[in-house]
Amino acid sequence: MTLGSHITPLARSCLEQADVVFVAVSDGIVEKWIESLHKDVRSLQPLYGENKPRARTYREWVAVIMAEVRAGKKVCAAFYGHPGVYAWTPHESIRVARREGYTAHMEPGISAEDCLYADLGIDPGTFGCQHHEASQLLYYKRRIDPSSYLVVWQAGFVGIETATGTTVASAAGYLQLLVGRLAETYPLSHKLTIYRAATLPIESPRIERVALGKLAQARVEPPDTIVIPPAQKLVPDAKMLHRLAKLKQRSRV
Repeated sequence: MTLGSHITPLARSCLEQADVVFVAVSDGIVEKWIESLHKDVRSLQPLYGENKPRARTYREWVAVIMAEVRAGKKVCAAFYGHPGVYAWTPHESIRVARREGYTAHMEPGISAEDCLYADLGIDPGTFGCQHHEASQLLYYKRRIDPSSYLVVWQAGFVGIETATGTTVASAAGYLQLLVGRLAETYPLSHKLTIYRAATLPIESPRIERVALGKLAQARVEPPDTIVIPPAQKLVPDAKMLHRLAKLKQRSRV
């Protein structure tokens, strides 16, 4: 996530030893840093296009990566954060490569989720933590537990299928739909956090707290994540606690 510091020695070794390195990173400065590690670095960003579906772009990413693999090259593709978290192309590239008989693997990295826990001081083991992609909350019926944390990913892309996004007015409209969905579980006065991990050492993370009812009027951009703290206390399961107590009593006999 952060330039230079959030990369493991093994991941760096993969970059340096590859024949070709493809990159899809969040910042041009990060891309330049990767170019300092290898002489043949190719950006995947130009494959994005105006009003072009992101799914189509991602399929094209797989195609260009696999073209070099089929040409007999040792290929490394570098993505910001963890390459397996909210990233379809790395998983699909590995599936295609293995299906065609090539050796392929993924090196884990530090994700925005890891940064989130550190920056916001959240321990997911305290109340539990649910994670949902923003658009999925609109497309599907998902059960939200208000006694746990809720992390809503890609909030700036909610309802949007192109990488270039949409107008400010329509983006606010999609956000308002998300607010309505969340208001089924949380009061509009409930405070949430708009979060963005820092990508450069000189940056600070974005941590902005707003009420749920004001979310559609807030600035929510593609890299931003919404973090909603618990709105209800954990409810004890009396029946299970009774059964546990009986088991404990038996173990003492």
